[in-house]
Amino acid sequence: MKLDTKLIHGGAEPDPATGAIMTPIYQTSTFVQESPGVHKGYEYARTQNPTRHALQNALAISENGKYGLCFASGSAASDAIIKLLSPGDEVIAANDMYGGTYRLFTKIFEKYGIKFHFINMLDANEVSKFINKNTKLIWTETPTNPMMNITDIGAVADIAKKHHVLMCVDNTFASPYLQNPLNLGADIVVHSATKYIGGHSDSVHGCIIVNDEKLRDQLAFIQNSCGAVPGPQDCFLILRGLKTLHVRMQRHCENGEKIAKWLRENPKVDKVYWCGFEDHPNHNVAKKQMRGFGGMMSFTLKDDSVEAAKKVLSSTKLFSLAESLGGVESLIGHPATMTHASIPREERLKNGLVDSLIRLSIGIEDADDLIDDLNNAIG
Repeated sequence: MKLDTKLIHGGAEPDPATGAIMTPIYQTSTFVQESPGVHKGYEYARTQNPTRHALQNALAISENGKYGLCFASGSAASDAIIKLLSPGDEVIAANDMYGGTYRLFTKIFEKYGIKFHFINMLDANEVSKFINKNTKLIWTETPTNPMMNITDIGAVADIAKKHHVLMCVDNTFASPYLQNPLNLGADIVVHSATKYIGGHSDSVHGCIIVNDEKLRDQLAFIQNSCGAVPGPQDCFLILRGLKTLHVRMQRHCENGEKIAKWLRENPKVDKVYWCGFEDHPNHNVAKKQMRGFGGMMSFTLKDDSVEAAKKVLSSTKLFSLAESLGGVESLIGHPATMTHASIPREERLKNGLVDSLIRLSIGIEDADDLIDDLNNAIG
């Protein structure tokens, strides 16, 4: 079955009670049992819920995985993964990543004795230099947020397997439609499903997909014990969004390419970070492991002052100034003060994230209208 078909039909069966083609919202906190321990597969909604169950199956199928697990947010999903570790364990992580993940690692888990090494993963061989007997996890995003850096998933996965280390890929920017890290050797895939999978900016959600049953059981234990689970309404919305992921991503990619090329040709724009350019670092890797280059990009102006960037950020009409990404509507953001404000400025600058950087999430509106909007804002 092709991916487009799997996204619509995978994991979802008509409701056996009514024949409803859409999985119902099972808005209940508990389930009646016939006798102690005898039930229909559901006991308490933190542990299991039929709407969440359908979504978990659908998400697993979308990533060519065996097991899906849903969480109240992408951060909650990331939190569950790090809870697999113990004090003294070490993690090798990409030095360019979502600011909330960096905050989770450094402000929450470092104080529990977990050590994080933030490194440039453009060259997969760099990862080997930081592996030691305490290394338990390699964490990467690709493309990264917001510099659009590309990691060779297969190469890093080979290193992880050689050293018996888990590898996790945050696949939020690519979505299951453009990239499937499990196919390339990763052990864990995590998404902020709030973004492209949901696609409509109307729910907050996170998910994990794995193939290993033991790993699934460990994560499910954390999911149930810590309780950071989504409600059935949010699961319903994400399941609905998943069914149109393929058509939305096609338009995100088309618009993204058109706008990235327009930005590069604009005389007032300096650098454009979009992994579809042939001269983008590791473009050949992106071309190999992705089915398209997506609608995420960042850019700077020739006038690299923060004031000039803020003028653009405050002048768009169709691009909304807001955090998040991956919705049908286009968003514009300022990583230094918004999504990445929790990363110390000196760390941001070392990774190329300057104070004047502008990030775009290209929606599915008419691309010419979006270009006109940017043109008017840039001046």
